[in-house]
Amino acid sequence: MSRNVTVGLDGSPESRAAAEWAAREAKLRGLPLRLVHVREPETAEGVRLRHPGVHVETEQIPGRPADALARAAKAAELLVLGSRGLSGIAGFLVGSVGMAVIADTEIPVVLVRAGEQAADEHEADPAGIPSAATAHRPVVLGLDTGHPHDTVIAFAFEESARRGTSLRVVHGWNLPPYSASLVVVGRRIRRSPIGVHIGSVTHAVLHHATAPVAVVAHD
Repeated sequence: MSRNVTVGLDGSPESRAAAEWAAREAKLRGLPLRLVHVREPETAEGVRLRHPGVHVETEQIPGRPADALARAAKAAELLVLGSRGLSGIAGFLVGSVGMAVIADTEIPVVLVRAGEQAADEHEADPAGIPSAATAHRPVVLGLDTGHPHDTVIAFAFEESARRGTSLRVVHGWNLPPYSASLVVVGRRIRRSPIGVHIGSVTHAVLHHATAPVAVVAHD
């Protein structure tokens, strides 16, 4: 199977937002988009119409959602999932499926909040109105300066280059809610089935970030 951007769909508003984000990312990468249905069928025709030039594949796979998505991710360069936003201006509500997939998947996983729009990733136009026609907002890298890892740093640089925008590097437990097109954080791969597989910094970023968050696994 060819490399692709894979998105998990379950019919929820957050998974539909994830599909739209994934289609834009697939176009930036020049890759096909694979829509994986883990609970109920959902048409891909709308995604095809809104994202011309992106080859869209669909597949329905059986099994527990977390296991099915982890299997689907093996052929992908990137896995995209929807996540409900917390009340207020910031934060994700990452369910058990999302947490399990992040912990068990070694490719980058991007979480997209319900309601995420293409214009949210771009600077406002001269009139102060959000517009997908303007330049991308910066990409923000949440860096563990004590244990920096080339895989995470390279991913952040590549994403900023694809968008033709700058990269901001931030260190801290609670990332400020920057106006960013994407926030990138790392996750150390833990082979033991015992213990926490998603670090405290990543948890903090997921709670506070307003933009899509990419979790990049590394050794």
